[in-house]
Amino acid sequence: MLVDPHCPLCGSSDYQEFSFDTRRHYLRCQQCLLVFVPTRYRLTRELERREYDKHENAIDDPGYRRFLGRLFDPLVQRLPAGASGLDFGCGPGPALALMLNEAGFQVRLYDSFYQPDDSALTGVYDFICATEVVEHLHRPGAELGRLWALLRPGGVLGVMTKLVIDSQAFSRWHYKNDPTHVCFFSRETWQWWARQFDADLVFVGADVMLLGKPR
Repeated sequence: MLVDPHCPLCGSSDYQEFSFDTRRHYLRCQQCLLVFVPTRYRLTRELERREYDKHENAIDDPGYRRFLGRLFDPLVQRLPAGASGLDFGCGPGPALALMLNEAGFQVRLYDSFYQPDDSALTGVYDFICATEVVEHLHRPGAELGRLWALLRPGGVLGVMTKLVIDSQAFSRWHYKNDPTHVCFFSRETWQWWARQFDADLVFVGADVMLLGKPR
């Protein structure tokens, strides 16, 4: 088994091999249950950018907007009028931010490749969106902790990512085949994370999590 020094979410060194295929091995932390790939499989930033440049998510694509609606719809129901937020990992076509703007919310953008505005990570927000982002993070523990610190009391962190079910389903899962996907969360992982931050966790459908910050 290929080994890493610690889990990138919780820092534990207690993990086991969860699955493997012809591309990579996958480890599962025994504390937070995050499934992650050993660091040797991470792409360089140049190769990672090449993969992202292949994505075609047009800002005015009705199908893409419907996809984002899985997070947008339940999120806006929890937001006060005129709330301000951050679209973290917005990509080259920030469709979700546009949808939120159209609904009357103020949204700043951050993406380490396409919108590298570090000043956006010093603000304070009523909500933060991370849509199809957390599976790409090399340091999800640090990044999620930083985002949580940017939320006002009573704020909401909205996350969309596909969830691990079990090792059998994982072995057939197309989601793991993207070379930029290096961390895979389960419902249990999000429950663990919510306990660490005293977050109010709500699951919406199969792949959306809303995490409320205590007031």
